[in-house]
Amino acid sequence: MFDSLTTRLTGVFDGLRGKGRLGASDVDAALRDVRLALLEADVNVGVVREFLDRVRERAVGEEVGKSVSPGQQVIKIVHEELITTLGESAAALASPSRPPLTILVVGLQGSGKTTTAAKLAVRLKGQGRNPLLVAADLQRPAAIAQLQRLGETAEVPVHVAEGEPRPQRVVKSALKSAAQGGVDVVIVDTAGRLQIDSNLMRELSAVAAAASPDEVLLVVDAMTGQDAVNVASGFLEKIELTGLVFSKLDGDARGGAAISARSVTGRPIKFVGVGEGLDDLEEFHPDRMASRILGMGDVMTLIEKAEATFDEEQAAEAAEKLKTASFTLEDFLEQFQQIRRMGSMSQLLGMLPGAGSALAGAEVSDEDLARVEAIIRSMTPAERQDPKIVDGRRRRRIATGSGTRPQDVNGVLRQYAEAQKLMKAVAGGGDPLEGLGLSGRPSRKKVQQRPRKRGPKRKR
Repeated sequence: MFDSLTTRLTGVFDGLRGKGRLGASDVDAALRDVRLALLEADVNVGVVREFLDRVRERAVGEEVGKSVSPGQQVIKIVHEELITTLGESAAALASPSRPPLTILVVGLQGSGKTTTAAKLAVRLKGQGRNPLLVAADLQRPAAIAQLQRLGETAEVPVHVAEGEPRPQRVVKSALKSAAQGGVDVVIVDTAGRLQIDSNLMRELSAVAAAASPDEVLLVVDAMTGQDAVNVASGFLEKIELTGLVFSKLDGDARGGAAISARSVTGRPIKFVGVGEGLDDLEEFHPDRMASRILGMGDVMTLIEKAEATFDEEQAAEAAEKLKTASFTLEDFLEQFQQIRRMGSMSQLLGMLPGAGSALAGAEVSDEDLARVEAIIRSMTPAERQDPKIVDGRRRRRIATGSGTRPQDVNGVLRQYAEAQKLMKAVAGGGDPLEGLGLSGRPSRKKVQQRPRKRGPKRKR
C-alpha cells in the first residue's frame, strides 16, 4: 500500500544523504517534497501541516547543525516524528480483572468487519486463549452463515441464537454461555450499515449496554482513502471507541488514511489486515510501520512471522540436509510452502531493509512462485528424489500436469541443479562460487601450452 509513498520519500532522502552541510533552504526544499508525497498519499492536510512543523522546528535547529552527518540526522527526525504521528507505541488489548475479555467489533458494511472478527479469534487462539464468536449481525443477509463458515475454518465456536430478533439478547445469552463453558474471550460481530445513521447507532448502543465491552474496535477499510478517517470520526461521535483496525492494508490504495487516523481520532490503531487469510492480521507497531514507509524494512515482524511459521525440528533437519548436500526437491517443496505461508513475496521483501529501492521496477510475482510449486507437485516422488531421471517424455508430462511449458520445467530443474552445486561446495568447505563456475580463483587445471610456431629453417 505504501509503495509509491516509500519510493517518493526514498528519493528525497537520497538527495539529503549526499550533502555535507544543510542550510535552511535545503531543509525547506526537502520538506516541500515530503509534503507533496504525503498529500499524494491521501494524508489529511492538517496532519501533514503539524507533522512538517515539528520536523522543521527540529531540522533547522542545533540538533542538525552540530551533527556530523546532517542528512542522516534529518532522516532520523522524520522517522521519529512519523512514529509520533502513528501513535508512538503499540496498543495492546485490555486485560480485564476477571474473564471474559469482551470485544465489540463495529463498522460499516463491506469494511471487512466479520472477517476481522474471525481473524482476531484465530490470533487470540494462537496465543493460548479460548475465544467465542458471537453472531449479533441480524441485519445483513447471510451474515450469520458467513461467521459460522469462518468459525468452522478457524475451529472457533460461534454462538447463534436462532429466531432471536434482538442482538442485545443474543449477546446476553452468549455471555451466559461463555461463563459456563470456560471461554475467556468473547468477540461480538455487530451489524453495519452502508452509512452512519441513527438506527445503526441505536442498535450499537443497545448491544454495548448488554455486553459492557472491554474493547470497542472499529474496522475501517483502508481502500476508502481519506473517507476512512471521516467514518472513524463519525463513529467516535456516537459511540466510545477504544481502537481502530485497518482492513485491506495490503491493497493498492495510497495509505494516507492509516497515517492520519491516530492524529484525527485520538484512538490507537491496534491491528491491521494484510491479506485475505485468517492468519493475515498483524498487531500494529508504529515504529515498525514508520520504518516500512521510509524504506527501512521491518525485520522484527519478519522474524516473528518466521518463528510462527517454521517448525524448529523441520528447520534443523533441513539445515542438516543442506550441510550434507542431500536436499531434494521434496525438501525444497516443504520449505517453499512454509515461506509462502508467511505472506506474499512483495510483503516479505518490503520487510527487508533497502529491498524496496534495490528491487525498484523488478517484478516479484506470487504467480511465478505458484508455478514453481505446481511443477514440483506434478512430479512423482521418485522424480523429486532424483531429478536426473526426468527425460523429455517426463518433462512433457510434468508440464501438462502443472499447466506450464516444458521450458518452465527445464528452468526449475536447472535452478535446482545450480543450487545443488552451491550446497556441495559449501558442504565441502570450498569456494561456493567455484562450484558454480564463477570463482575468481585461478583454475586448478593445467593450462595446455600451444606449440610455438617455428619459422623456416635457414640454409647453411
